[in-house]
Amino acid sequence: MVDSNLHREHILPSEKAFAYKMKMESMKHQGTLSQVATKSDTAAEIGKQQGESRDQVFRYIRLTNLIPELLQYVDDGKIALTPAVELSYLTKEEQTALSETIVSEQCTPSLSQAQRMKKLSRAEGLTPEIIAAMMSEAKANQRETLKLPLERVRQFAPKANQKQLEDFVLKACEHYRKHLNRQQERGR
Repeated sequence: MVDSNLHREHILPSEKAFAYKMKMESMKHQGTLSQVATKSDTAAEIGKQQGESRDQVFRYIRLTNLIPELLQYVDDGKIALTPAVELSYLTKEEQTALSETIVSEQCTPSLSQAQRMKKLSRAEGLTPEIIAAMMSEAKANQRETLKLPLERVRQFAPKANQKQLEDFVLKACEHYRKHLNRQQERGR
């Protein structure tokens, strides 16, 4: 049953996680591997059968430590595998607080945030307030940016490098804002 599920075309991360865990347990109890075999050997054997690395098998199995709400975010593609593995080290209470924060803030943790949460959880524990504060931080991939074709700006400062061009554009915007403010004051 486990093997047939693992060979389906599309398998959810949670299904793979529990299938790998069950397969590891069955191999351990059936004596498929020698008595001296370690978890690492078993994971390597499963990985070989499934075309995954030993470490990837362990990552999937780690997902079985997530509460159902967080596991659903992984299945839905809202939390990637690596951050989810980090989150699996949080206590059930911390995971519940995180899940509630995800709903209220409508955002999921980045890998960096997940790693920091794991570290804090191990050191001193995470409170719902700390989780909310971490989740409200702007993430690098969520910051708005403005892109301009270089050739459109280069005509105003032909010998400037990229940093100098950026400074030039910002200074020009500042001067233009001052110009608009002066015009507005004259119009009153």
